[in-house]
Amino acid sequence: MTTQTAALSATKSNLLPIALAALMGIAVMFVAGHIQANALHDAAHDVRHATGFPCH
Repeated sequence: MTTQTAALSATKSNLLPIALAALMGIAVMFVAGHIQANALHDAAHDVRHATGFPCH
């Protein structure tokens, strides 16, 4: 019975990060779907320059 309880506890503790990641993913999709195309492009462009990734 102890092994089953430990497995159930581990399963419950793994659900929180999965749920939070799913919620963050949905939020990003919602925001990206409603933002103006130019604002999204400018944000991505600025991130590329900030990280040193060549984009042009």
